[in-house]
Amino acid sequence: MNYLDAPERLRVTDKDKEETHPPQKYGKKRPPGSAVLAVCAFALLTGGLSFGAWRYTKQHREVATIAEQQRDFVPSVRIQVAQPNTGYVTVTLPATTSPFTAANLFARSSGYIDKRNVDIGDHVKEGQLLVQIVAPELDHQIAQAEATLAQLKAAAQQAVANKDLAQVTWDRDRPLVNQGWVTPQQGTVDQQTLKAQEAAVAVANANVTAQQAQLQVLYQQKAYQRVVAPFSGVITQRNVDIGSLVQADATSGTFLFTIQQSDVVRTQVYVPQDEAFGLVPGVEAVMHVPEIPGRTFPGKVTRIADALQPGTRTLLTEVDIPNPDGILTAGAYCTIELHIPRKTPSILLSADAVIFNSNGLQVAVIENGVARIRKITVARDFGKEVEVRDGVKPGDKVILNPPVSLVDGSGVRARAPAH
Repeated sequence: MNYLDAPERLRVTDKDKEETHPPQKYGKKRPPGSAVLAVCAFALLTGGLSFGAWRYTKQHREVATIAEQQRDFVPSVRIQVAQPNTGYVTVTLPATTSPFTAANLFARSSGYIDKRNVDIGDHVKEGQLLVQIVAPELDHQIAQAEATLAQLKAAAQQAVANKDLAQVTWDRDRPLVNQGWVTPQQGTVDQQTLKAQEAAVAVANANVTAQQAQLQVLYQQKAYQRVVAPFSGVITQRNVDIGSLVQADATSGTFLFTIQQSDVVRTQVYVPQDEAFGLVPGVEAVMHVPEIPGRTFPGKVTRIADALQPGTRTLLTEVDIPNPDGILTAGAYCTIELHIPRKTPSILLSADAVIFNSNGLQVAVIENGVARIRKITVARDFGKEVEVRDGVKPGDKVILNPPVSLVDGSGVRARAPAH
């Protein structure tokens, strides 16, 4: 081994040093352009902050401006001038139709039904024959009574003749008695005979009158064999047919027919106490029937009870409805619309003016350009309108559709009406 060559072998070049021991790195080497990116980022951050500050300042100014406008804003509102309602109040109440007149016909003559000229649903005229009853024994009784009456009339004529004879006898004997040619006893006999004959004439005439009355009873029974309509109407019930035996009795007579007058319909309606005052006969009424839409039936109040029902505080009222074409039937449900004159004036307001909240029913009224909230009492609610009893006086300017933000004391101005 040549130790002289060692330095040569041990000499290490710089390249070898770099390959075997790379230089120690104390920091990350920045890529080219990083400083430019940093400057750009800083500029964007600064710009964003400046824009945000500008937006905030602008919004704050807008909010302040809006708040100032709202504070100074005077809303324009629609109004309704309150006017007293002194006309009529319309009340609609349920009712039931009933016949103006109804009658149950009973037999007043015993016998058999010989003819039946009507049935259920037939319209009849006053005096029209409904049924004919036959009773041969009644005809015999009438014949016997007529014969007895003839006998009594003959007896009355005989009594008159005897009375005339007694009168003639007394007229002849009276001068003779006064002159003494006839005894006073004979004169007394003649005078009393005349009185007896006069009494016999009175008895005979009374017998004739009594027999005539009895014959009239039989004639009336004969007339009752013809059952006629007591008034014009419609037959609603029939209980007999041809050949049926009917009995005439005041308490248990045979029930023949039911007839109802149909040209006028009567309705009974119970009017509540708050509407009853002012209701009098002659008040206009209109009837509506659900099954006959589009048609109204006018009528008038004809009778009122003049006393309220204690249990319901309602007034019984009858309304007569003309029914010339017979389209209305008894027993139908209907509604009666009454136009009752008002006793005391009230205020009628649009329902749009009513404020309903925790404080109850209120309205807003304009006074000297300022809104004032008033409590009201509603007497009737008609849907689109309400009748106010108190809280509003005639001439008040009531605000329609008041804003939600409207409070007592808010400045408002009335909007000019649209033309």
